Amino acid sequence: MPDNITNNKNGSDSNHEKINYIELPAKDIEKAKAFFSEVFAWTFEDFGPEYTAIHNAGIDGGFYKSDLSVSTKNGSALVVFYSNDLESTQQKIETSNGEITEAIFSFPGGRRFHFTDPNGNEYAVWSDT
Repeated sequence: MPDNITNNKNGSDSNHEKINYIELPAKDIEKAKAFFSEVFAWTFEDFGPEYTAIHNAGIDGGFYKSDLSVSTKNGSALVVFYSNDLESTQQKIETSNGEITEAIFSFPGGRRFHFTDPNGNEYAVWSDT
């Protein structure tokens, strides 16, 4: 049994019916890998030229080759990162060819901003400070 699954006395595991994996489109998988490794220290495992698995992201997932992109304007779910230093994370995103699409704003519980990666996918970063 993998280390990340723990059984309780009923034989069920802590991952049962929890979000376990996320797949995101990428027009250019190499650009996605470069951006997310530079900004968030993700690592990748290629499965051919049209798919790469994401590791060290807080949740496992992958990028698949696609001309589509995710955006809340299109009704997509929003992947939200947490940061201990919002301004530092924003600077890393901008330096690595990400685009800030919504400047830092306050909301009940913290502050956040939205950005797109070099493939045009929308994400957000929030902080409670």
